[in-house]
Amino acid sequence: MKILLTGTAGFIGMHCALRLLERGDQVIGIDNLNDYYDVSLKKARLAKLTPHPGFTFIRAAIEDRPRMDSVFADTRPDRVINLAAQAGVRYSLENPHAYIEANLVGFMNILEGCRHHDIAHLVYASSSSVYGGNTQMPFSESHSVDHPVSLYAATKKSNELMAHTYSHLYGLPVTGLRFFTVYGPWGRPDMALFKFADAMRTGRPIDVYNHGKMIRDFTYIDDIVEGVIRVLDKLATVNPDFDPLRPDAATAAAPLRLFNIGNGKPTPLMDYIAALERALGLTASMNMMEMQPGDVPATSADTSALRDWVGFAPDTDIEDGVARFVEWYLNYFGRNES
Repeated sequence: MKILLTGTAGFIGMHCALRLLERGDQVIGIDNLNDYYDVSLKKARLAKLTPHPGFTFIRAAIEDRPRMDSVFADTRPDRVINLAAQAGVRYSLENPHAYIEANLVGFMNILEGCRHHDIAHLVYASSSSVYGGNTQMPFSESHSVDHPVSLYAATKKSNELMAHTYSHLYGLPVTGLRFFTVYGPWGRPDMALFKFADAMRTGRPIDVYNHGKMIRDFTYIDDIVEGVIRVLDKLATVNPDFDPLRPDAATAAAPLRLFNIGNGKPTPLMDYIAALERALGLTASMNMMEMQPGDVPATSADTSALRDWVGFAPDTDIEDGVARFVEWYLNYFGRNES
């Protein structure tokens, strides 16, 4: 298959592209290489992909409509994975317009490209952030997500609505994945694990929000990739039992599916930090801080729908996943400092 994969220089994008290339697919990678975080890390990720003969890289921003029109017309992909987005809850407080441009305008361009070029399946990244103020655990795809607490979450909820509209109007098979706190090798520097490791390695204290009283459904990158690929291979279909009087947000009377993709084993933040301490062989000095605006105290994924659909749900143990991240982290920075 020929796959158009946006955000290919990103954390999840690189890992998905590698898996697709290794199994023999062609990958057209799109990324704008913006400076939201260290561009050298994005370029290092791309360097892992460029040796593969099936890989083509196009530097472009998905919010650039003429550019995306030409990408679809020129490359004629079979399926699309849209991972490009302006990420991060806290950054949305500082630069809200970036979220509207990338996550709404950009996603509109992806939908239009899929509509006009007979794409067989669109898989796109949503987020556990859409659950917002919901406190009913574990989060289920059938729960209300009408009360977002960050602009980032609001844009991801908007993506889900836009996807449904295009699936309904044009019969586009589309699957959304609500990612839960992804971590692992080649991760994003703005994520907690990376920031904690950086601080501990240089003898600085780590900032621990809500005084450590946080719970997250930390999900290892390899599990995320497995879920994305399995979902890509199984086209979304109409739910023949869809009841408009009792609508289920995860399905529709259109070829649409929506899944949580999380580990299903919520971990207290302090346990996560302890696993990092063991892996690094260091003890963290901690700044205990108040909850950040736009954040939530806990996330927990019900992944039964994903397991029923593709026979898989993430299950990598935190201790193993954090150790693998640390192994990569020390090798990467050791190499770059030598």
